[in-house]
Amino acid sequence: MNTDLNKDIVFPADFTFGTATSAYQIEGGWNADGKGPSIWDRFTRSRGKIDGDHNGEVACNTYHDFQTDINFMRDLGLGAYRFSISWPRIFPDGRGAVNQAGLDYYDRLVDALLAAGITPFVTLFHWDLPWALQSDIGGFGDRDCAYYFADYAELVASRLGDRVKHWITINEPWVYATLGHLLGIHAPGRRNPWTYLRVVHHQLLAHGLATLRLKGQDQEFQVGISLNLMPVHPVRDTKRDRAAAALGDQFFNRLYLDSLLYGIYPEPLWKKLRLFHPTVRPGDMQIISQPMDFMGVNYYTRVLFQNAWYVPFYKARPAVLPKPAKLEFSLNGTLFTQMGWEVYPAGIMELLCRLKQEYGNIPIYITENGAAYADKIVAGRVHDTNRQQYLEQHLRQIAAAVEAGVDVRGYFVWSLIDNFEWSFGYDKRFGLIHVDFQSQQRTIKDSGIWFRDLIRRQKGAGNSNAP
Repeated sequence: MNTDLNKDIVFPADFTFGTATSAYQIEGGWNADGKGPSIWDRFTRSRGKIDGDHNGEVACNTYHDFQTDINFMRDLGLGAYRFSISWPRIFPDGRGAVNQAGLDYYDRLVDALLAAGITPFVTLFHWDLPWALQSDIGGFGDRDCAYYFADYAELVASRLGDRVKHWITINEPWVYATLGHLLGIHAPGRRNPWTYLRVVHHQLLAHGLATLRLKGQDQEFQVGISLNLMPVHPVRDTKRDRAAAALGDQFFNRLYLDSLLYGIYPEPLWKKLRLFHPTVRPGDMQIISQPMDFMGVNYYTRVLFQNAWYVPFYKARPAVLPKPAKLEFSLNGTLFTQMGWEVYPAGIMELLCRLKQEYGNIPIYITENGAAYADKIVAGRVHDTNRQQYLEQHLRQIAAAVEAGVDVRGYFVWSLIDNFEWSFGYDKRFGLIHVDFQSQQRTIKDSGIWFRDLIRRQKGAGNSNAP
């Protein structure tokens, strides 16, 4: 493995290198010690919803053993670790009685990270909504859910805030709303455009309310949100496809960026969706657009858009690529990951420069970036050269963006370990560390060794690798 390829990747001395995970994808212990069921616990029990009918009831078993993975993090030289709190582990019913055993678990996890010299970045909501809130009030389809979330955020911060200073309110609200409430392929499996836009608005409101609570508790807290953002390009350079791409950009990106940073929903998208509008009360947009200390950016690929006269309301849709014989493939020289996503490193540079130019150069952490490939253990090693190259190409683009003046402060690989990849079950592996889900044996991949060596080189060049 040629780690010399990274010798000219240079970041500022205070740049943070870390990895990311989420609770439902790794913890297991789905009903341990008083935890309540989440919408994913229920969704995965419906046959045919998840590839292989897999579920996260055991996953990577980190509820019963997080120290093994912390030891790997320390060996990798990570400066930070982004993980999420399981809301139903704290409030089994989403509200009301607190499960102290759940708080105790995260208390121990934070202490163990700090003992290893690793800074915790805590995500408060990574899609595992308490089932009780979904069944009782319709989850984020109901405005009250935003206030229950703020209560939950405040409680967690009151327990961990003496040691945790970096908080991410919500992870990828676009995915949770769109895949869970418009397309129905994620929990809770709804397909309702009215519910969809209510969930969009109430998640953003929850972010604003939680930000106010957290900053009210400690002004030194660093609070942000993680958005999955991607450049949207026309599939052809025609007037109609360019117009379709502009609308697609509003759907994927500006619906969240404009509301969070400008306090408005973008036109013409908002007008096109007028039949499905949620109730926006006076003061909502001011709450949503509370100042953030940073923005988390999750980047994987771009999307191509085309005009589609037959699509109701939008008149546009993502372009459909030719169906490959296998998901990890090359098409006319363009590489794709096992997810079928185009490898497009230039997109992260484009995206970061756009955020600087259009949204005021808000401080940014790349809170997710990575790729799934069909990893195999051969003679005790995982030779994932494709993932190494993916990470290297994207890090070079990020370094160039930093040199161009974009305020990027850290980079988190998705993911530390192979885990439960939502509707794809355990068949899609993103980790720097391979997991045998039967034995729970961990094996660091070549990409993990490469990332470790890159961090060492940065430290040798004066990078402290700490927030």
